[in-house]
Amino acid sequence: MLNYCKDSLSGIGGVIRPGIVHRLDKDTSGVIIVAKNDKSHLDLSNQIKNHTVKKTYVALVRGVIKENNATIDMPIGRSDKDRKKMAVTRKGKNAITHFTVLKRYKNYTYIELIIETGRTHQIRVHMAEIGHPVVGDAVYSNGKNPFNVEGQMLHAKKIEFNHPITKKRISFEAKLPEYFKDVLEKLDKEEELV
Repeated sequence: MLNYCKDSLSGIGGVIRPGIVHRLDKDTSGVIIVAKNDKSHLDLSNQIKNHTVKKTYVALVRGVIKENNATIDMPIGRSDKDRKKMAVTRKGKNAITHFTVLKRYKNYTYIELIIETGRTHQIRVHMAEIGHPVVGDAVYSNGKNPFNVEGQMLHAKKIEFNHPITKKRISFEAKLPEYFKDVLEKLDKEEELV
């Protein structure tokens, strides 16, 4: 993308991250917002700050979640035990994650998540905290990666925001990566055999 856009992106992100309004965790796939100019970049950044940007994710997590939907409202901050990790902590910042179960498997649950806040590693920390870590998450899943996926089974599926110029509500979606689809298909086939 950077090669295609050349110098036509916002300069706010600097040379390394030109136009990048927000980011995804390492090894998370999906859609992000990139601004073409500084005015749009500032407007979009304010929308994120004011929580008017709606981010929808999907994830495959370990274990079977009993609730059909729930809200996780736990503050997240830097871990006292490992400064490279985030954790649920009383000293942390407010963090809210809503999830809905899309499909239950024998040992896994496929869920859709909407985050109200955008804390570092928020979904990964929240899901691990309630005992359902994201499959393939090398940091919060105790190194367990039963499908040997490269990256975690967390995907930024959809993003909605107000266009910075027209103010019309717009949305963009990103297809699931092939490795994610392959794992879900494998789980579907195993369910058929039972």
